[in-house]
Amino acid sequence: MSIPIRLTVNGRAVEVTVEPRILLVEVLREQLGLTGTHVGCDTSQCGACVVWLDGRSVKSCAVLAVQCDGSAVTTIEGLADGEVLHPMQAAFREHHGLQCGFCTPGMVMSAVDLVHRNPRPTEAAIATGLYGNICRCTGYRGIVNAVRAGAEAMEQS
Repeated sequence: MSIPIRLTVNGRAVEVTVEPRILLVEVLREQLGLTGTHVGCDTSQCGACVVWLDGRSVKSCAVLAVQCDGSAVTTIEGLADGEVLHPMQAAFREHHGLQCGFCTPGMVMSAVDLVHRNPRPTEAAIATGLYGNICRCTGYRGIVNAVRAGAEAMEQS
C-alpha cells in the first residue's frame, strides 16, 4: 500500500508516494536525489542524517515519511544560497571542522539549529548542542571552533 504525501523540501513543493514504513531519509536520498543527507548508522545515533523538519533539527532516519505529510524539510542542499555557502558551512571549511566530510551535513544542520536557539553558544553549549552527532575523524576541536566562528558570522549577516 502506497500513500501520497506532500512536502516542501528546500522551499520547493513536492509530492511523493511512499509505503508507510519508509523513512524520511530514504525519500530524500532515493526519491528526491538529495544525497547530502547521509545514512551513517541506521540506529539514529550518529547524526549524519540530520535535517530540519518544520524548522527543528531531527534525525531523518528516525522519522517515517508519512509523519511528515504537510511539513517543510530543509536539507544541507537547501542551506546555501546558490553557490554562496551559508556562514556555518563556510566556517566549517575555514576552521577545519571536517575531514572525511561524512558527518559534516548533519553537524552543520545541527549547528545552525543550535545557533538559531542560542546565538552566542559557549563551548559547553556547543558540546551539548551537537550531542548525538558523531565524527570519527576530527577530534571535535575543529568542529567546536567552526561552530563558534559560524555563530559569529551568522550574527553579522
